[in-house]
Amino acid sequence: MMKKILYLLLLPATMFGQNALSGVEVFLQNKQYDKAEQLIKVFLEKEPNNQQAIELLGDSYGYQKKWDNALEEYKKLIELNSNNADYHYKYGGVLGMKALENKFKALSYIGDVKASFLKAIELDPKHIEARWALVELYMQLPGIFGGSKTKSLKYAHELLDLSKLDGYLALGYVYEYDNQPELAEKYYKMGIDESDALSANSGKKRGRDSKTPQGALNRNALYYQLGKVAAEYNIDLEKGEACLHTYIRNYSSKDGVPKAWAHYRLAQIQMHKQNKKEALKYIDLALAELPQIKSFKAEKQKILDR
Repeated sequence: MMKKILYLLLLPATMFGQNALSGVEVFLQNKQYDKAEQLIKVFLEKEPNNQQAIELLGDSYGYQKKWDNALEEYKKLIELNSNNADYHYKYGGVLGMKALENKFKALSYIGDVKASFLKAIELDPKHIEARWALVELYMQLPGIFGGSKTKSLKYAHELLDLSKLDGYLALGYVYEYDNQPELAEKYYKMGIDESDALSANSGKKRGRDSKTPQGALNRNALYYQLGKVAAEYNIDLEKGEACLHTYIRNYSSKDGVPKAWAHYRLAQIQMHKQNKKEALKYIDLALAELPQIKSFKAEKQKILDR
C-alpha cells in the first residue's frame, strides 16, 4: 500500500491533474455535483489559472442553476483568454438563463447576452451554438424586453447558410413557437429529409448505402432534435426512434437536454405506434429521472387512459 501511495505522489503533476479532471465528467453525468465541485476546487488550489478546470467548475454550477457562481467562473475564463469563442458563448448563455428566469430584470441582461453571443460569432464565424442561442432567446423573450421573431429568423437563416439541417430545425422551432404549425411541420420535414441525405452520404463513404443516423451528424444534440420532431409530428417514427437511442447512447453532460426528455419522446413515439407497454416503460424512465416535470406526468396519464 505504501509503495502505491509513494508512486502516486511521485507522478508528474500534469498526469495526476488530468486524471483528477477526467473523473469530474463522470460525477457530472451522475449528477454528483458536490463531488465534482470538491474535486475541481482541490485541483484549482494548485493550478488556479487552469482553464479546463475553471470551465468545468462553471459548468458544474450551471447544471445546478447557480447562475451567479457560473458567471464568476466564465468571467475568469474570458479574462484569461478573451479570444476563446466558447467562453463568451457560455458567459452569454448563463446571462440568458438569468434573463429567462427573471423577465422583470431581463432588460438589464439582454444587452450583455447579445454582446456575448455576437462576440462568440465574431471570434468564430461558424459558431453554430451561439446562433442557436440567439434564435431561442429572441423567440422566448417578450417583445417589450427585446424579444423579436424577425431577429430569430435572421439567425435561423444564418444557421441555414452554415448547416442546412440546423437551419431547417431552427426555422421549424421559430414557427412552432410562433404557433404556425403548418410552417413548423414544413421545415421540420425538410430537416428530416436533410438528415436522411447526410446519413445516406455517410453510409456511402463507409462503403454501403445506409440511412441509419449513426455517424452522420457532428453534434449529438441534433439526434434529440430529430427524435423530438418525429415524436411531436408523428413522422418518420423509425428514424426518430433510432435518433433518440443514438442520443441516449452517446449522451454526455455537454448535450444539455437531459436523457429523461429523450425517454419522454420515445414514449410518445411508442404511443403513435400503439405500443402501450413500451410507452409506459419509457415514460417511467423519464419520470424516474425528473419526477416533477408536468409534461411527463400528463403523458403517463394519457398512456394509462388509452
